Amino acid sequence: MLLCYGTSVTAGNIYLEDSDSYYARLKQLQPGDQLQLKPGVYRKGLPIHYLQGDPLAPIIISGPIDQQPAIFVGRLGHNTVSIINSSHVTIRNLVIDGIGLPVDGVKCEGHANWAHHITLERLQIDGHDHNQEIVAISTKCPAWNWIIRNNIIKNAGTGIYLGNSDGRAPFIAGLIEHNLITHTMGYNLQIKHQLPRPNIPNIPMKEQQTIIRHNVFSKANHSSTGQAARPNLLVGHWPTYGNGKDDQYLIYGNFFYQNATESLFQGEGKVAFYNNLLVNYQGNAVRIQSRSEQPDDISIFFNTILTSGTSIFLANPKNKSHSNYRITHNAIFTGKPPTASNLAKNNLVYDYRLAQHYLIQPNFSAGQMNLNLISKDRMIPKLDINLLNNYLDWNVDFDGEISDQRFGAYANEKIPYWYPNLGIKPILTKKPKN
Repeated sequence: MLLCYGTSVTAGNIYLEDSDSYYARLKQLQPGDQLQLKPGVYRKGLPIHYLQGDPLAPIIISGPIDQQPAIFVGRLGHNTVSIINSSHVTIRNLVIDGIGLPVDGVKCEGHANWAHHITLERLQIDGHDHNQEIVAISTKCPAWNWIIRNNIIKNAGTGIYLGNSDGRAPFIAGLIEHNLITHTMGYNLQIKHQLPRPNIPNIPMKEQQTIIRHNVFSKANHSSTGQAARPNLLVGHWPTYGNGKDDQYLIYGNFFYQNATESLFQGEGKVAFYNNLLVNYQGNAVRIQSRSEQPDDISIFFNTILTSGTSIFLANPKNKSHSNYRITHNAIFTGKPPTASNLAKNNLVYDYRLAQHYLIQPNFSAGQMNLNLISKDRMIPKLDINLLNNYLDWNVDFDGEISDQRFGAYANEKIPYWYPNLGIKPILTKKPKN
């Protein structure tokens, strides 16, 4: 059903379709077109194949808001949302139910050449836990300028898996924000290491940042154990030479919650990790593990870490002098001394068992815990902000307040604006500290 038509470069047709008519309409979509789906159950999948939007006129495919949802259910032999050689496409407001089948929820197919400027937002993805190899959101071809935001992923083998195990499907310049990922057998999120970039038209050539911010990563339930255990978040190294070698991860404002058998976060390469909350009552927090020949460049600051295991572990650093490691101004409550203790001199470090004496409500459950320091009277060593100015929002604490001198993720001593819980973290207004 055609609703309206616009003639400007940013406007197009708006189509309202149901489960019987949408499939034929998909192939007709042009830049600026919007496909609005009626409530109902959709059983033919959503093939995003060779759809080309425009930077000023993306193709938008959306389900209904404030009424019954559009539900895409899994079918054997087909990934539910399949993406091939498409660009400037937004997919939003859908429910994707794998119903326990061995199919992925959203899959950028491995036989595609590329997929760029894809936005996935406000999706609810469930029932993709047939085994640990089944993924809610996956890219298996070169992908860049993706936005993955405000999605709820639950009951998946792996929540989000970006790239390929051989390093030949780089994920570049992504923005992953305000997602809730729980009940995954393997990773909540993994971004694979990358080999030198392929020569593809329009692939980014200059230095890029992939931003992972304000997400909730929980492995409190449903997690694999033993050799199948995985961290909540793992990021692999960038190319060791050529285009992409100077790319960087900015990982900030996230809530990491529970992992009995692996670290909450593992990373390598060029990583800035700041303003995060990490809570693990049964295991470790941060593991930096080099696997490439390129030395790591690691900044870890303004985090609050509450862990019964090791807070920060450095494994096999390529740069034996540690000159590229900056670990400072964190509030750490740990069951074991950090292996990076010689590098982490300007931190607040206490025994895990003493956390209740220094944090307001550390032993409460998600939704009630308050990891603000009880007192801020301790002398805070001066932080050299010249090293941090290139990091987006480096001085915005976990709760949205602006502060450039503190220990840990919080700048205030008050009730949090948002108690960390297993829900989507809201957008918190930035404001200067009083």
